[in-house]
Amino acid sequence: MRKLGLFLVLLAAVGIVNAMLDPLQTAISDLCTALQSLLPVVAMLMVIVAGVIYASGQIMGAETRARANVWATAALTGALMALLIWAIAPPVLQAIVPTGGAIAC
Repeated sequence: MRKLGLFLVLLAAVGIVNAMLDPLQTAISDLCTALQSLLPVVAMLMVIVAGVIYASGQIMGAETRARANVWATAALTGALMALLIWAIAPPVLQAIVPTGGAIAC
């Protein structure tokens, strides 16, 4: 009888934890969807920023021009990485966890 009572208490605790995790799963899924729609926009802005940095560096002195080239290259690399994450990450994650795990975007 005592084991049955302990089992029922544990079952109730699991139900309560699951009920508390539902809003969290919804919030994380919404965040994932928002970030997926935001990544291409951020990547395009980084390309524009890289162009502005490169162009402004060309009218400065040699040292500033060299730094601007490095900054523009870093911005372009960041934009490329953002697009790769946006395009490649979902199929890779789907291959690793076919069910999408507990939270699917």
